[in-house]
Amino acid sequence: MNEIDVQTLNRLLATGQAPTLLDVREPHEFAAGHVPGATSMPMSSLTTTVGSLDKTSEYLVICQSGSRSVTVSMWLARQGFQVVNVRGGTFAWQLAGLPVAA
Repeated sequence: MNEIDVQTLNRLLATGQAPTLLDVREPHEFAAGHVPGATSMPMSSLTTTVGSLDKTSEYLVICQSGSRSVTVSMWLARQGFQVVNVRGGTFAWQLAGLPVAA
C-alpha cells in the first residue's frame, strides 16, 4: 500500500493539483478540525458512499492517527480504487504545526 507523510501531503495540497483527500473520521471529529480541503467520508458509512467515488481517480485517505485510514485504504484498493494512505493522520498534521480548518 502506498503511503505519504503529512509534509508530502502539505506540498501536494499547495500545488492545487492534489488528488481528493478523503477524511474517514466520524462527522464530529471532522467538524472539530480537519486538513483544509478534505472531504468528509466517514468509515462507518463508506459502504453506502463509495458509489460516489470514481475508479479512474486517485484518492488520499486520512483519519486521526493513521489506523482507520490504513483499513479504508486497503478496502478501497481491493474494490479497485487508487489510494494513498496519509501516515500519522490529522494528529501528525497538527503536530507538524500545519493549518486546520473547522
